[in-house]
Amino acid sequence: MPFVQVLLLLGLLAYLLLVTLENPELIHLPLPFGRGELLLSAGAAMSLFLALGGLYTALLLLPMLLGNWQHRQREKRENRVLEDRLAATLQARLAALPTERASTEQVGLERVGE
Repeated sequence: MPFVQVLLLLGLLAYLLLVTLENPELIHLPLPFGRGELLLSAGAAMSLFLALGGLYTALLLLPMLLGNWQHRQREKRENRVLEDRLAATLQARLAALPTERASTEQVGLERVGE
């Protein structure tokens, strides 16, 4: 899928270059609060609007991406705690089992006592 995204991006950049070369005239963009105007070529204006659209889209997606990242971090932390508890339980059970040497000594004592 990333390959398709790269091709799409290259296509958009090629289209932007074509618009810039085909439309060299200047566009007057008014500045806020009546402070004059900004003169840009059509391609530069299109690039500016494309960049603003990309920034707006990134800001729209940011909360969802941060939520997913936090969810993954919480799951990793919970899994780590669960694995630590499981390892501690397993170690406690292994420590509680009689060792093989101790069990053979008990068997030997039982045979002698018979």
